[in-house]
Amino acid sequence: MSGRPVKRSLTLRGHRTSVSLEDAFWRAFRDIAEARDMPINALAAEIDEGRDIEVGLASAIRVYVLDWYRERVISGS
Repeated sequence: MSGRPVKRSLTLRGHRTSVSLEDAFWRAFRDIAEARDMPINALAAEIDEGRDIEVGLASAIRVYVLDWYRERVISGS
């Protein structure tokens, strides 16, 4: 497992973009998209739409992943 970010490509609203995420965050991000039964690009677009303009997309994805798992630990589901 690599602790270094790896550049990954996504398509947001028809435009290609890239984010640099560590393998663990990328796998968790993909797992969440699968659990929500949605394409990873759709989840990325949802996160992108909800993020503060001053926060980078990769950071917003990391925080989303962390919050998603924390919510499940706290709620016990």
